[in-house]
Amino acid sequence: MFTRRHAIHQFMAWAAAAPLARAQQRGGATLLDMANVMDFAKVAKTKLDPIAWDYLEGGGEDEVSLHDNRAAFNRIVIRPKALVDVHQIDLGIQLFGKKLEFPILLDPAGGKNCFFMDGENVVARAAGKTKALHITNGGIQKTLAAGQGPANWWQLTTGGDLRNTQTMKAFVKKAETDGASGICFTVDIMYVSHRERNIHNGLERGWCEIGIPKRDAEGRLPEAKNPERAGVFPSRPFPTPTWNSVKELRSLTTLPIVIKGILRGDDAAMAAEIGASGVIVSNHGARQLDHVGGTIEALPEVVAGAAGKIPVLIDGGFRRGTDIFKALALGAKAVCVARPYLYGMTAFGQEGVERVIELLRTELALDMGLAGTPTIPSITRDMVRTR
Repeated sequence: MFTRRHAIHQFMAWAAAAPLARAQQRGGATLLDMANVMDFAKVAKTKLDPIAWDYLEGGGEDEVSLHDNRAAFNRIVIRPKALVDVHQIDLGIQLFGKKLEFPILLDPAGGKNCFFMDGENVVARAAGKTKALHITNGGIQKTLAAGQGPANWWQLTTGGDLRNTQTMKAFVKKAETDGASGICFTVDIMYVSHRERNIHNGLERGWCEIGIPKRDAEGRLPEAKNPERAGVFPSRPFPTPTWNSVKELRSLTTLPIVIKGILRGDDAAMAAEIGASGVIVSNHGARQLDHVGGTIEALPEVVAGAAGKIPVLIDGGFRRGTDIFKALALGAKAVCVARPYLYGMTAFGQEGVERVIELLRTELALDMGLAGTPTIPSITRDMVRTR
């Protein structure tokens, strides 16, 4: 809960940390100089090899959806209420029986080691510190064992674990044994799209596991053995998952199962029908199929399809508290972010991730206060209109 006293204590804590933060200079800027998410992006760009920056920022093919993810927010207008008591702001929500202090989740993101080594565990520790729910790609067991990881985390799968009953059972057993509080199944990456920035750069995808190699004296990278290429006809050695796969997964675990990559109302209805716990409206950060529009544009249709039976979450282009406010008004239960915390991690490591989360959380609370909505349930559909 945000109060004037909380704000003062928060400021004093940051002020006390200022000497340390100002000593942690990155690219000529300091942690406390960062006023918003995109300030972190500017510093991150100076820290990265150009091909790593393109990997972080790029989208699929023409990057039309990448543009739409941001542009669509500008067509949504907030309608603030006057003279509502907002002396206390409460960002808390309930999600699958868990109390979350704020409706901002950390999305999965591949290739973190392109930006900061051991990035998955860096993010897990930041999630633990800030009490954020983390959807992890995996590999955070050492952080969890040390008691430094998030209390609530979901294990990601992109479908390979659902190949057959045996692999599915093994996946579920590991997730439950490791202490996952949910499973997130990303359904929009059965094939990897043409990401033309990477193709032009000759990116070796394996570099994003071990880190981008150092350039030589002439500024050249080592020759990639298996760079991303265009024109390779798509094929898979095994059948890809279907709704029946989700049904079987549902029969094997009581953990919440969240389907990520939904852009249609009928798919949301199907997810609810077969027992999925929730869906995430997502176009994979506009990195997969292009020309699908901004996710905030798809949100109302998906909410209608879910018909209140399961919660609808969303990601894609969120950079501001106002973006989050608009999604909540349009029916989202919570918002997931990836690039924002990647900017923070690249620029300042774990402290950068924590600060990005705190800035987004604080922006949302401030926007709620200014809009006359002291709680998340008070952010109703009538709080926005579309131009």
